[in-house]
Amino acid sequence: MLFLSNFKSTVLLSFLICASCGNPSKNTTAKTEHTTEIPAKTPPEKIKVAANRTEVYLPLLRGKKIAVVANQTSVIFNEKGYTHLVDSLLRLQMDIKKVFAPEHGFRGKADAGENVKDGTDTQTGLPIKSLHGKHRKPTQAQLKDIDLVLFDIQDVGVRFYTYIATLQLVMEACAEAGVPVIILDRPNPNAHYIGGPTMEAEHTNFLGMTTIPLVYGMTIGEYGKMINEERWLANGKKADLKVIPLENWSREMEYHLVIRPSPNLPNDTAITLYPSLGLFEGTNINAGRGTEFQFQRYGASFLDTTKYDFSYVPKPNFGSKYPKEEGKTCYGLDLSKTPRMNQFTLKWILEAYKNCTDKSKFFLTDGFTKHAGTIKLQKQIEEGLSEAAIKLTWQADLEKFDKIRKQYLIYD
Repeated sequence: MLFLSNFKSTVLLSFLICASCGNPSKNTTAKTEHTTEIPAKTPPEKIKVAANRTEVYLPLLRGKKIAVVANQTSVIFNEKGYTHLVDSLLRLQMDIKKVFAPEHGFRGKADAGENVKDGTDTQTGLPIKSLHGKHRKPTQAQLKDIDLVLFDIQDVGVRFYTYIATLQLVMEACAEAGVPVIILDRPNPNAHYIGGPTMEAEHTNFLGMTTIPLVYGMTIGEYGKMINEERWLANGKKADLKVIPLENWSREMEYHLVIRPSPNLPNDTAITLYPSLGLFEGTNINAGRGTEFQFQRYGASFLDTTKYDFSYVPKPNFGSKYPKEEGKTCYGLDLSKTPRMNQFTLKWILEAYKNCTDKSKFFLTDGFTKHAGTIKLQKQIEEGLSEAAIKLTWQADLEKFDKIRKQYLIYD
């Protein structure tokens, strides 16, 4: 449970709770998510996400025609669990005109990489405009009737996790249209370190639009400030940007996400392993998709069976209709007991490559380059370089980035 700092906030959120309970027909999904997603642990009591700081941002919304960039993680916490930000703002009579949906959709159910279609939200009747289908950037026509864009999505701090690309493209479209952007900040559970290869300019794509490391150690609000001030938007434009910060959070804190941020990040272990195991997405190795332990294991039918005593069989499931190695026995490692990571590591991908019985099957070269941000890493792995030797080649870039990054940090 999150405690509120003043009476005004308490009144507002009490109203939201009552309104949510009073109209069950429009809150089916929120109740379902509450039942299925909230485990025994809850966020630290004193941490207040920006969405809960209604006393700060509601005055900025009143009288404005608003578009919200949101998904299933865009919630206001309360004594009974949470209510969705969009539902809550509508009940507070904010003039929400439309929702922009990122990868996985507004309710977060689409597979990774799957196109999300425009549509209508069945709970609110609001038009949903997809930012992971025909368009990945709001069109000027879509912003024509909008006074302000409110962005609230939970990030996990990994460059190829596409929500930061969506943020950048939203900011870019808003800068071009002269529409202000407000980011409601949330903790990044991987904000306590930076690491991995830096995206090279010639390889930028939707999995990495700027020259930042694979793990960048910033909240989405801090990163939004960096995008703006470093003039990373097209033609060097700047958005009219305001970040509503968190309260009582620091980047060393462990933070438990009560709602999975995407279908294949079901728990804290998957989130802490995702920076390192995410590179398997650019290979033919299965990283747990098609099981209930996504990004908590890896394996393939073509890894040396004498080197691994753990195996599993991926099958289509929620979030993965066509998992790699579907129906095959995959040999690999179970990492589901891994404690919180404090650094990015290559040890698992190096080990998997070493124990691959047919190395021609290992890499999906184009996909691996998009995830790694460089063609060099694949070559280094193929040449048999050690993790320490590879990491040395990243050091200068990481130090350069860290100096820039520190200018935009809001939290200790």
